[in-house]
Amino acid sequence: MLQSSTKRSTLALLALAISAFAIGTTEFISVGLLPLIADDLGISVTTAGLTVTLYALGVTFGAPILTSLTSTVSRKTLLLAIMLVFIAGNTLAALSSGVTLLLIARIITALSHGVFMSIGSTIAADLVPANRRASAIAIMFSGLTVATVTGVPLGTLIGQHWGWRAAFILIVVIGLIALIGNLLLVPSTLERGTRTAFRNQLKLVTNGRLLLAFVITAVGYGGTFVVFTYLSPLLHDISGYAEPTVALILLVYGIAIAIGNILGGKAANRSPLQALFYMFMIQTVILGILYFTVPFKTAALVTILGMGMLAFMNVPGLQMHVVSLAERYAPQAKDVASAFNIAAFNAGIAIGAYLGGVITDSIGLIHTTWVGALMVLTAVILTAWARLLDRKEMHVPAHK
Repeated sequence: MLQSSTKRSTLALLALAISAFAIGTTEFISVGLLPLIADDLGISVTTAGLTVTLYALGVTFGAPILTSLTSTVSRKTLLLAIMLVFIAGNTLAALSSGVTLLLIARIITALSHGVFMSIGSTIAADLVPANRRASAIAIMFSGLTVATVTGVPLGTLIGQHWGWRAAFILIVVIGLIALIGNLLLVPSTLERGTRTAFRNQLKLVTNGRLLLAFVITAVGYGGTFVVFTYLSPLLHDISGYAEPTVALILLVYGIAIAIGNILGGKAANRSPLQALFYMFMIQTVILGILYFTVPFKTAALVTILGMGMLAFMNVPGLQMHVVSLAERYAPQAKDVASAFNIAAFNAGIAIGAYLGGVITDSIGLIHTTWVGALMVLTAVILTAWARLLDRKEMHVPAHK
């Protein structure tokens, strides 16, 4: 019976991972398709870049608001509704004949992304025993991590051969598979969410520990995106790899990300903050070293794969840390806390990508490496502070 239950929960987590793969692919697909979209719609690449910017903003602001508004809806019903909105948004993108409609489609899709990633974490955690929660979250996020690299090159390749709209059609197909998987495999007996009172939501943005956690998420996760956003030109222009080889390296990078994500889940099961401290420390060192190794092919490859291994390793720990803090300080706002953290992840992506662009335009592409390192170093310092606060709380008796 236990084996059957474990198998069911594993299959349900797989369905969630496929959903995350579809959502992760659609988030970053525009990066590879920007020149194609710009040429086809007769707009500048900068304008086409709004498909990335507005998507990130849609997730950042949509996640906490919509998660709060849908808090009393059955988790499975909400999950299925999210996937329907996701499919509709990408279908609209595939049918777009102008930039305005395309941007509207991207915002619609982003709204589904935000809610999915916030409730997806809590659903994944509820499917398994308490000691496997971080690992379950890691399995769900593995779909997102693999999509970040493997889904995007595949979509870009399809876009280059059959047009950018074909890439969005592929995402719709994956979304339909995920919808069917969630319908058949995710149990209907999941705990129903509860309406989060405004005073409880206010706790999330006024509690110092939670605010610190959100900032750690943004700078710790986002720091790598200073470099990752410009990884292709780094490999091509500075390391000297040919374009087909760059595509292959990106695929291997994706495998490194997936492995790192699973290892991160296991490491965070016992002590998320301790694991995060060392992950950020190592990533800071790797990004710093990359400044010196990136001009040399073999050294650059080794360093970049190390960066990939650490890039998403922190995700389960960051999400687990926020959920545990919410259980402690705002238990009625756990789902909304998760949504705020998803917003922080996307704020980190937006900040990292924007900063990478500013650095590239001003002092040069290679300098994204040490700037990314400084951003992650900030997370090291903040995580050390959070650990210190935790230790102090453990030695302070609770007040009646």
